[in-house]
Amino acid sequence: MTAPITPQPPITVRVFTQRLSSTPRGARLARHLALNQLHAWGVPHGSDVSEAVAVIVAELAANAVTHGRVPGRDFELRLSLPTGSVRIEVTDTRTEPRPPKPGDVRPPDPLDDHGRGLVLVDALADRWEVVDREPMGKTVRAEVDLPSGRIRPQA
Repeated sequence: MTAPITPQPPITVRVFTQRLSSTPRGARLARHLALNQLHAWGVPHGSDVSEAVAVIVAELAANAVTHGRVPGRDFELRLSLPTGSVRIEVTDTRTEPRPPKPGDVRPPDPLDDHGRGLVLVDALADRWEVVDREPMGKTVRAEVDLPSGRIRPQA
C-alpha cells in the first residue's frame, strides 16, 4: 500500500546572478542592477532594505574591482531571497588579500581617504562572512533581514 500523494505548492526560487567587468563601471552597474532586481521582487526603491542593500553592493563591488581584480577576469554579483532576508554575494577570483572577518573590522583613522567600506557593511548587514571560492577566489556574503509582514516579495 502506498501513501496518497499530497500536492505541494510550487517553490519559487528568487535568484539573480550577473558577471560584471572588474572596473568602476562594473561596480556602479552592480548597484543599479541590484536595486532594479529588488524592486522587481517587491522590495521598493527607497525602503530601508533597498537602501542598505544598495550601500552593501556598492562597497563590496568596489572592493572586488579595487582589491580583488585579476586582469581579464570578471567579478560576480548574486542576489537571492532566502526566507526573511535579502542575501548579497560578491565573488572575485583573487584569493589574497582577504578582507577582515566580521568582528575584526576596525574604523579607519578619520584622516584616511579609504577603509570605510567594510565598516559600512558591518553596520548595515544583519550577518556577513567571507568564504573561499573554488577553485580560486573569495566571496563576501551579507544578509539584510526583511521587516516581517511589511515587504512581501513577488514571484
